[in-house]
Amino acid sequence: MVEIISRRDGPRREDVQAKRLIEQNRATIERIADQISGGGYSASRKPRQQPKAEGLIIHVGGGSPIAAEPDPSIRITLNGRVISVDQNSGRQLHHIGDVRYRDGGQVFVLATRENGFFAPVVDAVAQALLDLDGARLDTALTEERLAAEIGRRLGIA
Repeated sequence: MVEIISRRDGPRREDVQAKRLIEQNRATIERIADQISGGGYSASRKPRQQPKAEGLIIHVGGGSPIAAEPDPSIRITLNGRVISVDQNSGRQLHHIGDVRYRDGGQVFVLATRENGFFAPVVDAVAQALLDLDGARLDTALTEERLAAEIGRRLGIA
């Protein structure tokens, strides 16, 4: 035997009866819900007061604050990168080159396309430091002296 259920317009008879039963017993249902939740059901249905901004600290997120004029210096990092750094913020301004091991010693390699760098230094910096490219670091030219010489040539104290 096959039952064919066709959809009728409007709600089903069972749904109408269930809604009527709930509406007729609304007060009893709410009383039982409050008893079970310890009054939480009625409290959750009350309108809540909106928070007031009086006395609150409101922080609007945004970008970093505008920094003062950069104070550059030359630094050689632990991994051998020779960079220009802003002393106020500690951020890197420019990558100037690397200190690399070649032929058993440390050599300064200027960041140029010829040396295989993807982001070379600008031409003015390259011209000022061109004769230091390939300079061997030893007792006469230490990392500190190299950084000081690069800073002197670029006008960075």
